[in-house]
Amino acid sequence: MRITILFTFLLFSFLSLCAQKKNGKSGKYNDINSHITRQYHSGKVIDSLTREPIEFVTITDLNSRKRASTDKNGNYNLNQIAGDSLLISCIGYRPTTIISGRFTLTVLEKSSIALKDVVITNNATLSTYKNLTSLDLNMQPAKSAQDLLRLVPGLFIAQHQGGGKAEQIFLRGFDADHGTDVNISVDGIPVNMVSQAHGQGYADMHFLIPETVAGYDFGKGPYYSDKGDFNTAGYVAYNTKNVLDQDMIKVEAGQFNTFRTVALINLLSDKAKEKGTSAYVAADYLYSNGGPFTVPEHFKRLNLFGKFITKLDSNNILTATVSTFKSDWRASGETPDRAVSEGYISSRFGTLDSAQGGHTARTNASVKLVTDLRNGWTMSNQLWYSHYYFNLISNFSFYYYFPATGDEFRQYERRDLGGYNGKISKMVTVNNTTFTTTAGLVSRYDHISPLELDHTENGQFLGYLQYGRATELNLNGYFDETISTGKWLFNAGVRLDYFHYNYVNLSTDTVATNIFNNVNPNAGKATLSPKLSAEYTFNDKIQLYLKLGKGFHSNDARVVIANKGFEILPAAYGADLGINWKPLPNLFINTAAWYLYLQQEFTFGSDLIDQPAGPVSPSGKTVRVGVDFSARYQLTKWLFASLNVNVARPRYLDSLKGHDYVELAPTLTSTAGLDFRLKNGINGGISYRYLHARAANSDYSLTARGYFITDLAINYTQKRYEIGIAIENLFNRKWDEAQFEYTSQLKGETAAVDQVSYTPGIPFFAKLKFAVFFK
Repeated sequence: MRITILFTFLLFSFLSLCAQKKNGKSGKYNDINSHITRQYHSGKVIDSLTREPIEFVTITDLNSRKRASTDKNGNYNLNQIAGDSLLISCIGYRPTTIISGRFTLTVLEKSSIALKDVVITNNATLSTYKNLTSLDLNMQPAKSAQDLLRLVPGLFIAQHQGGGKAEQIFLRGFDADHGTDVNISVDGIPVNMVSQAHGQGYADMHFLIPETVAGYDFGKGPYYSDKGDFNTAGYVAYNTKNVLDQDMIKVEAGQFNTFRTVALINLLSDKAKEKGTSAYVAADYLYSNGGPFTVPEHFKRLNLFGKFITKLDSNNILTATVSTFKSDWRASGETPDRAVSEGYISSRFGTLDSAQGGHTARTNASVKLVTDLRNGWTMSNQLWYSHYYFNLISNFSFYYYFPATGDEFRQYERRDLGGYNGKISKMVTVNNTTFTTTAGLVSRYDHISPLELDHTENGQFLGYLQYGRATELNLNGYFDETISTGKWLFNAGVRLDYFHYNYVNLSTDTVATNIFNNVNPNAGKATLSPKLSAEYTFNDKIQLYLKLGKGFHSNDARVVIANKGFEILPAAYGADLGINWKPLPNLFINTAAWYLYLQQEFTFGSDLIDQPAGPVSPSGKTVRVGVDFSARYQLTKWLFASLNVNVARPRYLDSLKGHDYVELAPTLTSTAGLDFRLKNGINGGISYRYLHARAANSDYSLTARGYFITDLAINYTQKRYEIGIAIENLFNRKWDEAQFEYTSQLKGETAAVDQVSYTPGIPFFAKLKFAVFFK
């Protein structure tokens, strides 16, 4: 690591020197304009339709080419400008030129997407990603909440227990199960569930209506001071629309008895919006059999969402959101490879246990107050609350543990959780240097009762494998400082997290009693996570960056108490060395080489009996190295191309060579697409997703098969309506969406078999949609 840091420092210094020599004439510009009085200019940029502030707008001094970007409130400062003309530009908006003054309010109108509007500045590792997320969200509208995750370059998902279960997540060489190493939030409310009945970090996004999403932000690696638990491989943060630019009703229908309807309705007039007040509601209903399964999924989901935002006065904005969702489904589960070939079921879409499936529900409420304290200070205070219910019946091993009654089990919980998010920040410019200071204070409390792992048969309760109640408290604070001066940007931050766990065993089962007997039901731990990043921007075409940081993922309360507080918060240490590059005005490239060390991996297996948290259990230390590559290219005004390639080498550190493969961890993934938008309203795209074959167990004696799937979407969009068709698996490829190594024993077998089990991927699937837009 020291060699890497030294090499990087020398590389930055050498390139900086080269850039200074190459741009030796740049001083000429300042000499020519030295007679011009230097000015200070500040302003705000808002959307013409919604009157909402626009973040990451680029403000360019047309004389000096000096740049600034807007913050979350649409504000910007530009110091020591050399002329009176400023260019205001942002991807998806029509650029405009203004005359500089003391303060200017600029209103931007939405326009066609143009990649030339993406500008590399000395905060581009944030703003460029933000611009690209806007590009991807506009060009590839999400068809579901799960598809929103797929918009993150290099992130793959898999569904393996019916449509209602949270998706399995793959990112940066992690099989992150359902979220153990990816921090996910919506409007500041955490999605990941700690000490969840099915798995640590379980992140069910099905309560999010994709049409309500205004944007998303993501980051890879543990480098972000405001992101804590589960931010090891990365984070994804979604924000919903504050204001609707129009009302909408949409109906979708497709194969496998799939039907969906969604509505977004404004509750207040345009005059209220102009005064800073808006309210809308959204509803979403889905029914689907999920595919050609012998036992149909009968997946039913209902979502309701409401949002209210008002400007209390010139300094305070209040936002309130409420949402609720529930879903029910049946599942065919995972099928051992031998089940079809040996005649246990008639097809890949058959089932060995028809009682599998689940029910889940979540209700959220949030109140947020953002206050402009003047003189560059901004404060944000948010209170949130969720009520959550989860009931899942599964069977991975069939008759291995319980030959007479079978191994079917239920994971069940009810919980209440809530918290506070507080942040204060200040941006100030001194001469040619901008300082952005941020401090935050966050709390979260989970009360889970009951928390169960039950033995069942045909869905009926037979006995407790685990039964208890848990509470978990997380208190944290962070401090972050960003300094932008000339071509350099430095960011340093630190966060302090404290966790307190309590788990009380209520089961009289012998195994549970042996695990939790005579142990202290309480445990606590604090951890400090420093972060450091540096960027050097040579010009508006090329930028280098280095990121270093420590993160962590917390352990399940049951594991913490059973292990008597040992390894409560396994740490992750990461480093990224990357480049942002615009070799052409319409081509943007980002690539990064990265490293990540993890003190303790979480893995998934079929061991129901001996593990305190059921199938998910801690394992050994791991290290990952890899390369991420992303490119966006606008071929014409109406045709866009995208490419993402992600390579990783995950290995256990405390295992012998040849037995050190990390189970199911992806080693090579890629996505690419061509998207088009014609002036006559025809739009859409074709894309692929590729996941390479990988080790299913630690010695690679079992292989999880890869896949290459192509999707197609074509729409005809007009001012008042839209019709379209979306096709998944265009070429009807046979593929496995999820795969696991399980030791299983089928009914009638005399011995167990260690083998890969799979959930078949959906075949050719077409879905039509019709939407109406109105005021």
